[in-house]
Amino acid sequence: MQLKHLIEAFRTDAKDNVKPYIWDDALVTRWLNEAQEQAAVRARLLLEDTNDEVCRIDLQPGVKSYALHESLYEIASVRLYASDTDSCPRLLTIVSREWLDHNVPGWRHTQSPVQWLIQGETTLRVVGSVQAGARLQLEGYRLPLCCMKHEHDQPEIHRASHMQLVHWALHKAFSQPDADGFDPTRSVAAETAFTHYFGHQPDSDLRRQTREDTPHTTMLMLP
Repeated sequence: MQLKHLIEAFRTDAKDNVKPYIWDDALVTRWLNEAQEQAAVRARLLLEDTNDEVCRIDLQPGVKSYALHESLYEIASVRLYASDTDSCPRLLTIVSREWLDHNVPGWRHTQSPVQWLIQGETTLRVVGSVQAGARLQLEGYRLPLCCMKHEHDQPEIHRASHMQLVHWALHKAFSQPDADGFDPTRSVAAETAFTHYFGHQPDSDLRRQTREDTPHTTMLMLP
C-alpha cells in the first residue's frame, strides 16, 4: 500500500475526514514511519544479508572498534573473510564482556587471530588481531532504510502487514492530550491491536541477551 492509502485508512478509522483535520498529514506520516520501525523491531521483520552498506565492515590491523550501520540493531551472524578472494570464511561468535572476563583472561590485549566480537548499541568490538584486507560480513535485523515522505512511497515491510501500521498511528493520535480527538480508551485499544499483531517491544536487556551468545540459567533460591 502507498502512503496516501495508509493515511486515508487512518482518517477513516479516526473519523478525521473533514478539513481542517485534527491531525495533519505530516503528523500522521510521522506516526506511520514510527509504526514501521516499531514493527520491524518487535517482529524482527527485516533481515539484511546482501547490502554491503549495511553488512560489510572492512578491518584494519590495530583497530578494535567499528561503527555499525545506523539501521542495524541485531546481528544474526558474522563471517570473517581473510580477503576478497577468500572462499572459506570463518564464523565468529558474539559474546559479552562478562563472558570474556570469565573465560578469556587478558582478552583485551590478545594478539591471537580474532575469534569473538562484542556488539554494543552502535559499535562492534573485535577481540584479537586481523590481517590487512580482511573484512566482516554481517547478517542481521535492521530498521527500514528510508522513511516514507511522498504519497506514493510504500512501507518496506511485507504488504500483508501494511494495514496493521494504522493501529499505531491511531494509538498516537488518540493519546495526544491537547488534541480534540483525545481518547485514552481508543488509544489503548489501538495499541493493543498493534501489539497483538507485531508483538511486544523488547527492552534493552532482552535485546542485549539476544545478541550475546552466552548461556542463561535460572537459579532456584531456597529458603
